[in-house]
Amino acid sequence: MAKTMPRSPLAPAGFPALPEIAGVRFAAVAAGVRYQGRTDVMLAVMDPGTSVAGVFTRSATRSAPVLDCQSKLGGAPTKGAAILVNSGNSNAFTGHYGQTSVSEITAAVADISGVPQERVFTASTGVIGEPLPHDRIVAKLETLHGALATDALQSAAEAIMTTDTFPKGATAAVEIDGKTVQISGFAKGSGMIAPDMATMLVYIFTDAVYEQSALQDLVSDLNETSFNCITVDSDTSTSDSLMLCATGASGVDATGNASFGEALRGVMLDLAHQVVRDGEGATKFVEIQVTGAATDADAKVHGLSIANSPLVKTAFAGEDPNWGRIVMAIGKSGAQADRDLLSISFGDILVAEKGWVSPSYREELGAAEMKKDEITVKVDLGLGTGKATIWTCDLTHQYITINADYRS
Repeated sequence: MAKTMPRSPLAPAGFPALPEIAGVRFAAVAAGVRYQGRTDVMLAVMDPGTSVAGVFTRSATRSAPVLDCQSKLGGAPTKGAAILVNSGNSNAFTGHYGQTSVSEITAAVADISGVPQERVFTASTGVIGEPLPHDRIVAKLETLHGALATDALQSAAEAIMTTDTFPKGATAAVEIDGKTVQISGFAKGSGMIAPDMATMLVYIFTDAVYEQSALQDLVSDLNETSFNCITVDSDTSTSDSLMLCATGASGVDATGNASFGEALRGVMLDLAHQVVRDGEGATKFVEIQVTGAATDADAKVHGLSIANSPLVKTAFAGEDPNWGRIVMAIGKSGAQADRDLLSISFGDILVAEKGWVSPSYREELGAAEMKKDEITVKVDLGLGTGKATIWTCDLTHQYITINADYRS
């Protein structure tokens, strides 16, 4: 039986009330993929006319489901679509058997749902290197298909969890030409989280009409300032996938609409932040604001260097305002920096400037900032107009506890 982890102290009060998205139905079931008595497979089936876009891990060891999904993007939206996700086993590093599992599952989903196999997408998350017992999933497809409902988003979100301590959901509504368009999504992610596209599994649905190639451009662009700006432990999964599905059921064309794009970014950022808040063993949510860099790219490099430093992260865990570790992380990043132009603040407390500690800084002020559940670190390089914001969490002993016995 899977171990039950205590809910993250940074978790939201509860799962949000997600509005139903016309044109898509969900179901979840316990298939015993790895653990008995745990909901571990979800199915989403979308109506004909659905545009599907996605971004996936760039890992050189990405899983068979990821490779299959990448090969299928851009298919005709005149046909329906389906997504099946299992937890407990990532179907990664499983040789030719991995693709066999994908083929068996997608063929069975196509047969029972009427969705063409080339429009059936899968994802798997969990332990790497063990063959996926796909027969257990296929055996549950009739039950899954029979249970499909428009209001089962939370059950679907719970089915894809691994070491997550809470299901993650977000929603937004936007008015276009006097009509309301809905966006709802859910995600999983807690460990093995580092920016290299989506850093987790994410599924977002909207009832808007959206042209497929434009939808792909939109999700790729928004991903860069949301999911690709978070990190828990600097490790990139073999299974990272983000998929966005526009069913078109509202009849409202949102293609290129700025308000829709902003609403979608809000949903993506909300989900990204929830993943950080559920970082394995996390007790601090940390925002790192980098300004004054030579370029935006340099700002991001500096921000990630700070966020991924074990020394910086353990200082947050110990509530130690050790700004020297911030200086260290900037210096090692490889991006342009000048010691004597650099300034560092914890919240609104100026800590260091002009190559030295600020004359106004007092250790007790920095220590007070470190005691907060949410910490903001501000770094200005003094070199240009480049900027970036990165979100991370602290590194505690609980992270070791969770991952040292992950497979047991």
